[in-house]
Amino acid sequence: MSYTEVPGTRVPIRMWTDPAAVESQAMEQLRNITTLPWLHGLAVMPDVHYGRGATVGSVIAMRDAVCPAAVGVDIGCGMSAVKTSLTAADLPDDLSRVRSEIERAIPVGMGMHGEEVDPSRLYGLGSAGWADFWGRFDDVADAVKFRRDRAAKQMGSLGGGNHFVELCVDTSDSVWLMLHSGSRNIGKELADHHMSVARSLPHNQGIVDRDLAVFVSDTPEMAAYRSDLYWAQEYAARNRAIMMALYQEVIRREFRKARVTFEETISCHHNYVSEETYDGVDLLVTRKGAIRAGAGDLGIIPGSMGTRSYIVRGLGNEAAFNSASHGAGRRMSRNAAKKRFTVADLAAQTEGVECRKDSGVVDEIPGAYKKIEHVMRQQQDLVEVVAELRQVVCVKG
Repeated sequence: MSYTEVPGTRVPIRMWTDPAAVESQAMEQLRNITTLPWLHGLAVMPDVHYGRGATVGSVIAMRDAVCPAAVGVDIGCGMSAVKTSLTAADLPDDLSRVRSEIERAIPVGMGMHGEEVDPSRLYGLGSAGWADFWGRFDDVADAVKFRRDRAAKQMGSLGGGNHFVELCVDTSDSVWLMLHSGSRNIGKELADHHMSVARSLPHNQGIVDRDLAVFVSDTPEMAAYRSDLYWAQEYAARNRAIMMALYQEVIRREFRKARVTFEETISCHHNYVSEETYDGVDLLVTRKGAIRAGAGDLGIIPGSMGTRSYIVRGLGNEAAFNSASHGAGRRMSRNAAKKRFTVADLAAQTEGVECRKDSGVVDEIPGAYKKIEHVMRQQQDLVEVVAELRQVVCVKG
């Protein structure tokens, strides 16, 4: 579908979904965003839903300003995927051991590594750039400097919530590795710190929603936020790179006889800020629950536990600020899902997938999410499908 323009706002809202189907809380958030005087444009993806501070599935293009809540607390959260030389025929009927080995190699939930992972010992990573990256930690906000050791040990760990590690098979029976994670606790603490600073600034006192407080260009607060933001975005990317390398080690060990090889990793953020130019104007584009989908850009759009995921190529639709959805998008809150579904429902909806099937992940049940096939149909002018995947193993925190 092409977009629907929502009238009656200072800046039009372009929506790649039916506005009538969007929850009222999310629509109110979107309308509030359009009251910000720095806003150049707002595009809304088909996985849109209410989020803390700002709407998930929103792409916000601003002139000389950025809203930290529009990035969210998991700065740099995103996806990585890699195609392997394995085929479905190489997989055992019982995948429980593979799942256990993944969980042993990659800490999940609140977990972290006992010691900082040395990237130089991991195949394909090496040590280039790591000393400079950690050296720049000395420049982050003083409020989080005491987290240096924790941040180092959490590098290469999954986290909880909707983060996952999956083993997938595509429609040609090729096996893929896929994972979803971000900047862990250090990203959250940086985000919380800067959102608090933004809310205290004089120019934000009169805005409709204080959660949408912004930093403006040529101020020390903006400079400090952007420095920490870009560091946290890099942390998230490096976190996924280490996890993928650890995951590949597991697969090499488990399928040693097959001598597994891996293609180039596809990786994309979906909670981040980028400097881009549209309509001849230099803008700060914030994607919260959205991926970049410029012409030729490869991206990843996952479904939920037990549903399909997609490797996509961007079509470069500038009306959407070269963006697409980051996944299926929730259709109900976590609390609502826990009240609505049971462990038996979870087992039924994840049949055939080696994964947790207990009360701790009922809020991640497929029924709590929009149908990914419908979401994909709504953005056919944003991306084209390169590969369709179904998971056979799903590791949750």
